[in-house]
Amino acid sequence: MLNPLIARFSGIPAFVNGASNVLFESCLQQVVAHERAFEMLNEGMQADDGFWPAADDWRAAYRPYNVRDGILLIPVKGVLLHEFTFALGNWATGYQYIWRAFQRGMTDEGVKGIAFICNTPGGMVAGCFDCADKMFAMRGTKPIRAFSQESAYSAGYAIASVADHVNVSATGGVGSIGVVTMHVDMSGAIDKAGFKITFIQYGKHKTDGNPYESLGKDAKARIQARIDELGEIFVTKMARNRGLDAQVIRDFEALTFTASEATSNGLADSIGSLDDAMAAFVADCSLDDGDDEMNDKTAGVDQATHTAAVNTARTEGHAAGLKEGTSAGATAAKERISAILALDESKTRQASALKIALTTDMTVDQAKGLLGTLPEEKAATAAPAASAAKPETPFEKAMTTTENPNLGSGDQSETSAATDDQSAAILGHYRAATGAPKKSAA
Repeated sequence: MLNPLIARFSGIPAFVNGASNVLFESCLQQVVAHERAFEMLNEGMQADDGFWPAADDWRAAYRPYNVRDGILLIPVKGVLLHEFTFALGNWATGYQYIWRAFQRGMTDEGVKGIAFICNTPGGMVAGCFDCADKMFAMRGTKPIRAFSQESAYSAGYAIASVADHVNVSATGGVGSIGVVTMHVDMSGAIDKAGFKITFIQYGKHKTDGNPYESLGKDAKARIQARIDELGEIFVTKMARNRGLDAQVIRDFEALTFTASEATSNGLADSIGSLDDAMAAFVADCSLDDGDDEMNDKTAGVDQATHTAAVNTARTEGHAAGLKEGTSAGATAAKERISAILALDESKTRQASALKIALTTDMTVDQAKGLLGTLPEEKAATAAPAASAAKPETPFEKAMTTTENPNLGSGDQSETSAATDDQSAAILGHYRAATGAPKKSAA
């Protein structure tokens, strides 16, 4: 009996790597052999309020929504199928499932980034570009990365290319940006068996491409034209997604590429294991999240003005350090922080003032101007009357107990590193005392 999924690829164009035919057929055979195959293949699209089933529903296991460390993991594995709403292990993944998981992740406040975990020879033409284009339209909303572990070929690469960054395992590959179909000529076997096939048809092209006759020249030309048209669409979309010239993609001629080749020709951005690359993605998303918090507080300031001010402060600070020496620079840094916290504008914006003082290079005047544009913060509950001997605040204690770096006229890089260590120590004291969240290191 013919596998009904393999039959869906018969005689029509496909986005599948031609060298993966054994894997391709094996995956589809496993899908059909699954105990829930009939239900999966005949369920069709679900209503919006029923796509994500309850945890005790059998479908929940095959519609995973896994968020780890703020990253939504979307499997793109096995053969990619149209009108299939599940992710069935390493055998098959539906475009509809990929899109719905992506869409949910984009609106989920607990998701900081989205990761495509790819290991696929490709899949159907139908549904592929619809899925990829909808996701591409949302690119820039949250960070997206694709991980080819081990392969992201043809339709799989179309999905992976939506990402801002493509990582390939050392032994993995990407590419196969092309289209394939097949015609089987069974006429010789039919003749040997003593059969003769007669078509009765309306329209001379009605039976073009049937397997019982040799493929005619005109029929082949029309099939080739359709393949070429789909190929050009594929090339154009991959060039758009990856920021490459379309001719570069076209000249690949549907080749597949190793990790080192892909990072050289622009189809991938980095090489590494899934664990290491994912850890880096989590760290990047944590840093982005911290930047967003600061951006929320400085939203009233023109970004160009803010950037120019920071750059000026850095230049002035560097010059002062060279002129006065590092010890003097450290003393000046303490005086700068104290001066910012003592500003009238800081009295009603204490959290913002402390963050600006500790995490930016702004001068006192620049901080004064910025604080004046920020909304006043809610006043803290009045503290009881202070005793004659007022205890030090956690910040004051940190400032008075943190030693200056013992630096002289040594190497400038050592000076910079020590100053950074001191800043980190001060910030650590503050966070420990106030319970402020720790920001991941770059």
